[in-house]
Amino acid sequence: MRQSAMDIIAKLESTREKTLPYFRLSMEQLDRTYAPGKWPIRVLLHHIADTETVLYDRVRRVLSEPGQVQWAFNQDAWVTGLHYLQQPVELSMNMYAAVRACVIHQARLHYEIDGAREFVHSEAGIRTLKSEFDRIANHNAHHLAQIEQALQGKS
Repeated sequence: MRQSAMDIIAKLESTREKTLPYFRLSMEQLDRTYAPGKWPIRVLLHHIADTETVLYDRVRRVLSEPGQVQWAFNQDAWVTGLHYLQQPVELSMNMYAAVRACVIHQARLHYEIDGAREFVHSEAGIRTLKSEFDRIANHNAHHLAQIEQALQGKS
């Protein structure tokens, strides 16, 4: 199915509106996991915010400096290196909200016009700008489902 700019913007806005309230959960709720051995909600929220920044950086680089290889990042190394368990969720909430606003703005400007612009991902190979915008929305939706599962107490 081919998505339009309106579709992806609606999904970006919807996932933002569903995600932001989770940053205000109680400490007990933030410590819940959706399955044994999986990240707690607080880590998922930090991960969503940090991934948003990484993917938005790729979008900006593809638009501004085409032809560069865009490097993968090790999400588990970020969890430990940035001490997600000690980091205040408010910091990630503010970062997420600001970066998501920027993503939406760039999607409005570039999703249709520049969406076919290609770049090389260091692990996945050739991707397009459009697929990166889609990845941002889909990544967020994927983790929203995990958060909702954790809050329902189902593993």
